[in-house]
Amino acid sequence: MKKVVVVGGGAAGLMAAIAAAKQGAKVTLLEKNKQVGKKILVTGNGRCNLTNRDQSPDHYRSAEPDFAAQVLSRVGMQDILKKLTEFGIFTKNRNGYLYPYSDQAASVAEVLRLEAEHRGVKLALNTEAQAITREENSFRVQTEGWSYPADAVILTCGSKAAPETGSDGGGYRLAESLGHRIIKPLPALVQLRCKEKFYEKLAGVRMDARVELYTEERLLASDQGEVQFTKNGISGIPVFQVSRYAVRALDAGKKVRAVLNLMPMFDEAQFLTFLKDRAEKNPYKTGEQFLTGLFPAKTSACVLERSGLGKSRKKAGDWTDAEFAKLTRTVTQFETEITGSGDFTQAQVCSGGADTREVNPDTMESRKVPGLYLAGELLDVDGACGGYNLQWAWSSGWLAGMSAATAGEEKTL
Repeated sequence: MKKVVVVGGGAAGLMAAIAAAKQGAKVTLLEKNKQVGKKILVTGNGRCNLTNRDQSPDHYRSAEPDFAAQVLSRVGMQDILKKLTEFGIFTKNRNGYLYPYSDQAASVAEVLRLEAEHRGVKLALNTEAQAITREENSFRVQTEGWSYPADAVILTCGSKAAPETGSDGGGYRLAESLGHRIIKPLPALVQLRCKEKFYEKLAGVRMDARVELYTEERLLASDQGEVQFTKNGISGIPVFQVSRYAVRALDAGKKVRAVLNLMPMFDEAQFLTFLKDRAEKNPYKTGEQFLTGLFPAKTSACVLERSGLGKSRKKAGDWTDAEFAKLTRTVTQFETEITGSGDFTQAQVCSGGADTREVNPDTMESRKVPGLYLAGELLDVDGACGGYNLQWAWSSGWLAGMSAATAGEEKTL
């Protein structure tokens, strides 16, 4: 029997171990925590957004944009749904977002653990891989109290995001020791910090907005949804979706700004017409009274101040065209300078990681070290919110496990 050692017992590691064992390999999974699947438990706010019906390639980001698509073309969303169903996970569909019917992430981790044990996978818990050495056509994985011989090794150690789940970036060190290049890991799916002081007054406000991210005059990314204002910046799903681009641009020494449209159903010209029509119907109202019903009170005060109407007692019917134009621009192009982001403890995932150009997307095998496979968050692939990071973990893990167990043999998906 081929001996396969999987290093890391998260989503990718469990899938890799199950896939390899199903192909007939003798599999040992090393997990530094006292349980497998610890990070699975906190996904989807504890409900575990397993995957998403929309598998457009632009939901996956990497320095090598086509890499994830190539992997997913071999083990896709439907393949994974079939596997999860076979394991015992029945899913529900919420507008394309797929969850376990139980709405419990713990049930997903438990089903995967049971399947791994059923397949004969040895789960070595509280066991951290400290070093991996190559020995002719085999490997030896060293832990504090033991060394494990292996014909193939699969690295699925995760990233540096959410370190409370055990993801401390140790897998990067192991990959580097075997000759792999690591693209600097940075926080992704994370809140952004902003330069302006008014956020202390906006803290706690939530509202629908469109977020556009720029460096110089180049649009980096955009998204729309509920934005949350914090005491030092912006958060919420649309901010998370664009955050990796802001963080990487800042790390490269570039200036980054975000432009928010606080009335995203209007463009600037449409909103100007809307405001003037509103003023004709409500000419007697002062600024804050005029905006009541459009924005939360904190937002009204902020946009009035930024447009120069904050201290004015003028009625809306007396505003000049220039004042209407300034208010319109303030609302539809609410500009803010991005200065940083939350750290790894606040990030859901990382951008960066093991360079995918050194990994074969047909098999997940290292192009530098035959018999070494890499999968999951360890690689330079990060997904958008919505189940994409778990889909990447399931697909890359399964492909790595199959390939490691059947190198040079016939694979059965």
